[in-house]
Amino acid sequence: MLQVVADLNLSDAYGTVGVPKQLVIKNDPSSIPDEVNKAGLRLPIVAKPLVAKSHELSLAYDEFSLQNLEPPLVLQEFINHGGVLFKVYIVGEAIKVVRRFSLPDVSKRDLSKNAGVYRFPRVSCAAASADEADLDPCVAELPPRPLLEKLARNLRHQLGLRLFNLDIIREHGTQDHYYVIDINYFPGYGKMPEYEHIFTDFLLSLVQSK
Repeated sequence: MLQVVADLNLSDAYGTVGVPKQLVIKNDPSSIPDEVNKAGLRLPIVAKPLVAKSHELSLAYDEFSLQNLEPPLVLQEFINHGGVLFKVYIVGEAIKVVRRFSLPDVSKRDLSKNAGVYRFPRVSCAAASADEADLDPCVAELPPRPLLEKLARNLRHQLGLRLFNLDIIREHGTQDHYYVIDINYFPGYGKMPEYEHIFTDFLLSLVQSK
């Protein structure tokens, strides 16, 4: 579904929204290094399972370790983002944003000194909430509301969905370069603040529209 975001080519006065370079690998892990080179993905690379355990991520630091990954999976170019992602819940017309701790930034020095595959289970779980953390304001600042509203409106139209959420990151060192790294349709809303009121209003709006 991320291709839909890429096709939007969303850019306005509030910022740009894109997706990281990515590649789907369905089998044959020995072919991964060649496929990564052909696709032009730069290290480090995030690996996400295509099936169960969707919250478990792996980070591959070197080309040799790529063949140790287990397909089927999605490979995604890692973008430094200050270790914080924004989980954006869309419920009809309502939008709710929460901060979650994410994978830490990887410096050029880190990349040169590390090798192998590192696993990070359940990166964006509720226990990893960053809303109350003492963060650098440049990292903690939420994406502009008008930008999120425009993105949500376009995705509702393109996907035909009214219940979904987005994982969004802001490229570290920039103020307005955003990337959607995941889309979940009909996700669990128990982690969303005020979900009872928002969901009730959404259901009432559906009834009233009939």
